Amino acid sequence: MSPTAARARRAKPRTSRSHRASGALAIAVLGVLIPGTAYLAAGRKRLGAVITTLSVLLYGAAAYVVLLRRDDVIQWALDPSVLTGMIAGLVVVGLFLVVVLVTSYKMLRPLQAGVLARLGGALVVGLVCFSIASGSALGAQNLVAQRSLVTKVFAGEKSKSGTAPKIDQKDPWATLPRINLLLLGADDGEGRKGARADTVMVASIDTHTGETSLISMTRNFMRMPFPKDHPLHKVFPTGYWDPSDPHEEQPEYYLDAMYRNVPPKYGDLLGESDNKGADVLKLSVGEALGLKLHYYVQINLAGFEQMVGALGGITVNINYPVPVGGDDDKHIPPGRYLQPGPDRKLNGFDALWFARGRYQVPGADLARQARQRCTIKAIVERATPQNVLTHYQEIAAAGEQLIRTDIPQTLLGDLAGLGAKVKTAKIRNIDLDKKKNFPSGQNPNYAGLRAIVEKALSGTPATPRPTTPPATKPTGKPSPSGDLSDSCAYNPTN
Repeated sequence: MSPTAARARRAKPRTSRSHRASGALAIAVLGVLIPGTAYLAAGRKRLGAVITTLSVLLYGAAAYVVLLRRDDVIQWALDPSVLTGMIAGLVVVGLFLVVVLVTSYKMLRPLQAGVLARLGGALVVGLVCFSIASGSALGAQNLVAQRSLVTKVFAGEKSKSGTAPKIDQKDPWATLPRINLLLLGADDGEGRKGARADTVMVASIDTHTGETSLISMTRNFMRMPFPKDHPLHKVFPTGYWDPSDPHEEQPEYYLDAMYRNVPPKYGDLLGESDNKGADVLKLSVGEALGLKLHYYVQINLAGFEQMVGALGGITVNINYPVPVGGDDDKHIPPGRYLQPGPDRKLNGFDALWFARGRYQVPGADLARQARQRCTIKAIVERATPQNVLTHYQEIAAAGEQLIRTDIPQTLLGDLAGLGAKVKTAKIRNIDLDKKKNFPSGQNPNYAGLRAIVEKALSGTPATPRPTTPPATKPTGKPSPSGDLSDSCAYNPTN
């Protein structure tokens, strides 16, 4: 036999063994998708049948839960004890898949496989095992972040609040057609002792449709009332102000100063609470608007940019130059302006100043309120399931630092379901009509405010004042329809 013929004869078994090795590798890797099938291919019929049957049953159960019991999935994702079980379960599943892959390949791999085939197979199996472990670890990290967010931010059994209501946990929306949330932006910036609630807004949400009405309160409201049955009403029967000097502006009695000033002096009248400043505002703002405020959500404006950054920025329409920085009182001009334009993509820092910039802006408070409503709308639109999942750990970490609330953990599942409705429903503004109801911050017409809110929420919107489209210099006026899609649109005039 010639040397060439001998080499050809020796080559055939190598090619055949190579094909058998690659086939075994493919079956083992694909067997991870339906664990147990690779065991069947290896001739371990009893073991393979048991594991394959369990895998199919688990896939079917998962499909049933995801497709038909989504509300339960949301509830589980917001329950700390269930999340702990999910974390452990995910780790177990990851280890199980790695074991199945390795043992399947060892059963299927031909014993006479060459060195290159064995090395290549080991490399592929190692990479797949690494992918499984990495995926399990990432999922577990997200679940840990979710559990930490729920337990640290939302009220647990040991939380204290003097204003949080008792709501039927089994069917909270059955007797609650609207839920009213107090949204606070606390400004604890440099040079301020304690926190001021610079942003005070109420979100009134229809629990059946998700339609949301936003009501903004101007920061310099004075004589804020308290409910007649509350002890603070006896201390301030004509509202929160100093009657000894009725003709002067009293900044320390403004709405935005109540969060900081009331609890130190009158905290004993508020009972036990984790956040007495928020309780003061829930009582007073609710009385001013004629609404029962159920819960509050407080965001630290100093860290607001972290949350927007975690979302990957927001997109807004800018109709006039918005100052970044600046101080009217100290006559310090801003370093720059956010320039007008449609669909402006803002990072966290610029989004913060879009929401709060006021240096020499005409009608600064009302203009800022309008931009804050547009900021909320932009965040709601940006928080898509895909975007939230992609940046979940950053969002959860930001949430722990930025958010305080008395919303109980037991209500989170129902609120998450309501939040899905809010994303697809209309968000509108209720204009409190500044000219009619508070000609100055010293003596607002709270009876007039209550009438406007009641009429708007009853389904018969109050007749709006004549308005003009957003101008180069802001008017602070909402759109006639009150729909934020209109008032937040790009519509500058020359």
